[in-house]
Amino acid sequence: MEQIIQFISDNLQIVYILILAIFVGVEVIKSIPAVLHTPLMSGANALSGVVIVGAILVMLHASPDDYVALTLGFIAVVLGILNVVGGFAVTHRMLQMFKKKK
Repeated sequence: MEQIIQFISDNLQIVYILILAIFVGVEVIKSIPAVLHTPLMSGANALSGVVIVGAILVMLHASPDDYVALTLGFIAVVLGILNVVGGFAVTHRMLQMFKKKK
């Protein structure tokens, strides 16, 4: 716990930028029409793939006793994989709508 508090206090500006990015992202997504959500989810698959690769690289280069880096890397990998799977599911559902019914 002490490492997490030390990390946050050392990188306080990055934490502020992250919080601001979350609020801006929520506002941008709320203003997008529903028709565009599915193509955006398909595009997010590529970004999530980059996040997964980056998180794996961070975890590979972290020292074994750096629990903060390992935990954040693991969380990034899990959330990235969830986003990729969700994106593929939404894209598959969208493509099913365009198939002719028998």
